[in-house]
Amino acid sequence: MSRNINGGDKEARRPLLSGDKLDSTELDSDEAEVIFDRRSSGIADEAGGSATKRLTYEEAVEEAGMMVGGYMWGYLADQRGRRKVLVVSLTVNGLFGGLASIAPWFWLFLLLRFISGIGVGGSIPVIFSYFSEFMPRLRRGSMISALATFWMAGNILAAGLAWLVIPRTWAHFSLGTLDFQSWRLFVVLCSVPSISSAVLFKLLMPESPKFLMEAGREEEAIHVFRLMFELNMKGTEKAFPEFALHTNSKQRGEIKEIGLWDTKRKHLMSVLKEGLLPIKQMFSGSVKTRSIILLIIFYCISFGYYGLWMWFPELFARVETSGGSPCANVTLPSPLNNQSCYPVKTAVYMEGFIIAASNLPGNIFTILIMNSTGGKALLSCSLIVSSLSVFLIYMVQTKAQSLGLSCIFSGVSVIAWNALDVVGTELYPTHLRSSALGFFTGVGRVAAIMGNMVFGKLVDSNCTVPILLVSALLLTGGLVALLLPQTRQTELT
Repeated sequence: MSRNINGGDKEARRPLLSGDKLDSTELDSDEAEVIFDRRSSGIADEAGGSATKRLTYEEAVEEAGMMVGGYMWGYLADQRGRRKVLVVSLTVNGLFGGLASIAPWFWLFLLLRFISGIGVGGSIPVIFSYFSEFMPRLRRGSMISALATFWMAGNILAAGLAWLVIPRTWAHFSLGTLDFQSWRLFVVLCSVPSISSAVLFKLLMPESPKFLMEAGREEEAIHVFRLMFELNMKGTEKAFPEFALHTNSKQRGEIKEIGLWDTKRKHLMSVLKEGLLPIKQMFSGSVKTRSIILLIIFYCISFGYYGLWMWFPELFARVETSGGSPCANVTLPSPLNNQSCYPVKTAVYMEGFIIAASNLPGNIFTILIMNSTGGKALLSCSLIVSSLSVFLIYMVQTKAQSLGLSCIFSGVSVIAWNALDVVGTELYPTHLRSSALGFFTGVGRVAAIMGNMVFGKLVDSNCTVPILLVSALLLTGGLVALLLPQTRQTELT
């Protein structure tokens, strides 16, 4: 799922490019798997008039790629297997993310970032399906929360790496016409975790036994169970028990039929019909109500969270510039297109490191309490508290206070995201689990872009309106979450 974005100085928030060539002086900072910081940037309009705020090009293509990849990979994971899809999506993410570092033209850079975003969109929902299907029901909640904690670890690693690499000038040399500077090295290093994870999954990790049972592949499922038994019972003399599995032969036939159908007929409408079938199943039958509720929650939390978070740097920059409330109607002047970011100010990376680390208390809290409380209660309570914490923005008067508010909002919101990861995996049967998570991930991306755009349109005219809107949406998501069924320590279907 989605997570927090680091704030920073104006130099680090400028659009990547203003011309036809990649320019290292206009690179955004990075975090986690998404290479470029999903924040708004101050840029001048085409007529050279007053500054406007919008998603930068690389943010837009990254989000678009994640929208496409989320459902596409989720659907394929339900049809072809979690492990295979994870290997491919991680490879796509790392390979094309790394290639973007040497792209000499803007259009090529955007294309590579779009393809990399497709890979990111697939790995996020599928990994939670895969991981949850190995966990015992009594510990599943805390273990999924522990998995979500590694997003924070990635944020800290990326922020620290950016702090270490980007300000340096030694990583500067020429490759023909390509001017290779430190930000390009940073992009390459950020692609390493995805590539290495893909290799480890391919060599060491088995397929989900839950998926294998659903697909009717009984012998393969028993083989995975044997591997799990031998690993868990290593050092003991216990023998692997003999047993038979109840597999879903109907689902096995459907999967084979889909494969034969795709082989025999490549008609676009037929492929689209098969691909959209999980969405139809999600919004019908016994899971219809929970799908509608989750749709509302994902939209509310993504619109509200990203709508505000992407604009924190702008609002807090106003505090430094004019003093007083960040909602004072002050528009900061946009930087010149040829303004250099070198030497780089390191404050942005230090602040990003602090904000990423502020998630630790929330992550520890969810790990300790998730099994006893359940995702539903934590999701509802954390969204309501996040809604109330939004109003702390009116108390901000200094840069230190703005950093503190960012940490508070991030620390509380991470509880909601972790709870949503747990609830999302537990609400759907195996043959829909990855498709559902991928679909709602895409919904979240749409809501994030809409939230950023709406906040940007209203922030200068009446800052109170978007803040009230964000608070209302988070509150709505918290209240709607109370309508979800209780899934704590239930068996996955």
